[in-house]
Amino acid sequence: MTKTRNSVCTLLDIEHPILLAPMAGVSGGALAAAVSTAGGLGLIGGGYAMDDWVMQEVPAAGNTRTGIGFITWRLAQNPALLDRVLAHNPVAVMLSFGDPAPFVPAIRKSGAKIICQVQTVAHARHAAKAGADILVAQGSEAGGHGGSRGLFSLLPAIRDALPDIPVLAAGGLTDNADLQAAAALGASGALIGTRFFASPEALGHPHAKQALIDNGGDDTLRTTVFDVARDLDWPAPYTVRAIRNDFTRKWHGNEASLDAEKADVVAGYTQSVQHGDTRIMGVFAGEGLDRIHSIKPTADIFKSLVSTPVNWAR
Repeated sequence: MTKTRNSVCTLLDIEHPILLAPMAGVSGGALAAAVSTAGGLGLIGGGYAMDDWVMQEVPAAGNTRTGIGFITWRLAQNPALLDRVLAHNPVAVMLSFGDPAPFVPAIRKSGAKIICQVQTVAHARHAAKAGADILVAQGSEAGGHGGSRGLFSLLPAIRDALPDIPVLAAGGLTDNADLQAAAALGASGALIGTRFFASPEALGHPHAKQALIDNGGDDTLRTTVFDVARDLDWPAPYTVRAIRNDFTRKWHGNEASLDAEKADVVAGYTQSVQHGDTRIMGVFAGEGLDRIHSIKPTADIFKSLVSTPVNWAR
């Protein structure tokens, strides 16, 4: 029997187990609300735990049921923000790239569900032990930061290791066929980012959104140069998948020189972001770009994703 509703739908009280990836600077309140209204769950991109941005975008979702996601190692530098966010009663809090354990008690006490994004089986075991309600297996195909394992080997490995916890698939998913394939490997749902970035509700410069249409998966790479340019001390082994541009052609593979010129580079990079200069600024996107051909309203994207029922696990 084909299942469109499963344990993830029950846990989060949603129609379809499709979640918006909490893309920093992209997944604002409007986009999160649009995904939730369509039948999934929108996660606001709490990202680098910047108070002003987060506390602007959380109310921007209005009365729509949404959640929020944080870069865990950065939240650890500003833990008070979590209490401020929890006061707004998010449906769920997603933690990625760091130890979730210190934040689990407060999230659990608030009544929000705990979603942990992981990149290895060892990460998954640790998150499960810490108390995750839902895991996200993030493959290296994903846009933004991630690890080195491909989704379609990582996903079943986590399902086999932790059969009692629902696992969402993430990384390069753009259409219904991708969701069908993920479900066949045991996914209980999907976390989708880049496809929703290419929507009018998403935050981000129009030039960045156009770059999503103009490029394909072959035009992306995993690198650290954009983190150096943004003066972000990301821990190993995480790298970021972004669209290749003049900046990566100059600095990727030449990181020692980039670090030596960091002060000047950071200043120039900041200006490029302000002007939407995609020759320099990072446009973080997954390998599924080949099948993104236009900017579409979130409701239309979501309708396409669920156009054929998916036999999700659990």
